[in-house]
Amino acid sequence: MATLAPSRPPMRDRLGRLDVRVSPYLYIAPFFVLFALVGLFPLAYTAYVSLHDWHLIGGQGEFVGVQNYVDVVQQPRFATALRNTFSIFLLSAVPQLVAAIAIAAVLDANIRARTFWRMGVLLPYVVAPVAVSLIFSKLFADQSGMINTLLGMVGIDAIRWHADVLASHVAIASMVNFRWTGYNTLIFLAAMQAVPRDLYEAALIDGANRVRTFFSVTVPMLRPTIIFVIVTATIGGLQIFDEPRLFDQLGQGGADRQWMTMTMYLYELGWGAQKSFGRASAVAWLLFVLIVVIGLINFALTRRIASAGADGKGGR
Repeated sequence: MATLAPSRPPMRDRLGRLDVRVSPYLYIAPFFVLFALVGLFPLAYTAYVSLHDWHLIGGQGEFVGVQNYVDVVQQPRFATALRNTFSIFLLSAVPQLVAAIAIAAVLDANIRARTFWRMGVLLPYVVAPVAVSLIFSKLFADQSGMINTLLGMVGIDAIRWHADVLASHVAIASMVNFRWTGYNTLIFLAAMQAVPRDLYEAALIDGANRVRTFFSVTVPMLRPTIIFVIVTATIGGLQIFDEPRLFDQLGQGGADRQWMTMTMYLYELGWGAQKSFGRASAVAWLLFVLIVVIGLINFALTRRIASAGADGKGGR
């Protein structure tokens, strides 16, 4: 008796199955294609340039290997730029995180005109970085700045904001905090509004006040958002350029490069007196590796703290 061959599914069913399998990849493909063009390709090309004696005027030179990296690391300005970058980053990231959480907690409370205040904290982020830098450079002027004028009214000697290392870092960090605190505040505010209100009601029934509720309920629920803000602040803080570049009229990071950051040093190597794209690319790759390493360390530490807090909460 002859057996009948199994009939093939209709074309419509086969196309439907193919669509289910392929369409998700087609939907996300534009992002990866664009990222490869504007992200991966420049990154790989920068690594290629960093291995050559490449100049702005002369173009590509001979292959020198890691010599550009060795020359850059041995220059004293590299250590100065690295110190300044970390100093400004810490002076801006830590106060910014604390202030953003505190302001978000106030905006999350039952206050009048909440929409007005929530829109207000975002205004500094909308202002152009050039305008913010120019205004703050005048506020922190050594001779006629408003900050020194106010300090003189209370009997405090004028601070040399453009001469002392720490003072210049504090002034530049103030610009960064002014621009980015409101942005991070809205991120924390959105996370706070997603916290179930039943938790707050249970805490109030147990007799916890607002401060205890904030640290025992709000902060633990914000751990994923805190991790996100810390990682993004690290990536942005180590690439700071606009604020220190426009802090004075010369844009060189001070007479002794006392506030020159890594990105400013990169700019000076590529478009300054040396005009060495090879060394500038080497600095760019060193900065990239540094950001990745510090970002991974921050992510691992915050994840460990978050998991430890969750385990402790579950144990209780």
